[in-house]
Amino acid sequence: MANHSQFSFQDASSPIMEELLQFHDHALMVALAICSLVLYLLTLMLTEKLTSNTVDAQAIELVWTILPAVVLITLALPSLRILYMMDEINEPDLTLKAIGHQWYWSYEYTDFKDLTFDSYMIPTPDLPLGHFRLLEVDHRVIVPTDSTVRVIVTADDVLHSWAVPSLGVKTDAIPGRLNQTSFLASRPGVYYGQCSEICGANHSFMPIVVESAPLADFENWSSLLSS
Repeated sequence: MANHSQFSFQDASSPIMEELLQFHDHALMVALAICSLVLYLLTLMLTEKLTSNTVDAQAIELVWTILPAVVLITLALPSLRILYMMDEINEPDLTLKAIGHQWYWSYEYTDFKDLTFDSYMIPTPDLPLGHFRLLEVDHRVIVPTDSTVRVIVTADDVLHSWAVPSLGVKTDAIPGRLNQTSFLASRPGVYYGQCSEICGANHSFMPIVVESAPLADFENWSSLLSS
């Protein structure tokens, strides 16, 4: 999760988030190169003597026409690749349905019989020592590590958004509509998120907690909860 005074993104815990971080760094390097070139040209124009040799400038016109197109291609191709990767869901190992309410989340494990629960934020007076304020919930979402999880997101009342930054997941929850996304937690851990769509007075008080556990631990947990 994020730390105090953190300037960058959270550590990536899924392959998609790793790709997003690499594309972010790639785009920043392209922007840095453009800013450096513009700064160099401005400095050159301010320090050199002015000339009027602008009659024959086909080479310059060719460069400032082709160069922006090349820059756009270097940004567009990786971006389209990641978009297709995020949209592709091939034979998920687990399907989870997340339903947004004012102001809590309901979860249904559709591969299991009667495995559903509501997830409420733990109030600050009831928060155990060492847990995070406004982020901890009474029932966490448990998923197996290194398994593709499909998340079907919807809402019961108003617009919500199911977002877990370290997993690279953010999907709008719209009443009467099913949106889907997927993620793969690459290592065991606890990942925090929040509703990312302003949904009313208690919008800030419906966190999301996803816990990635080994497959054996997940099977034990699901058998206990569904029995």
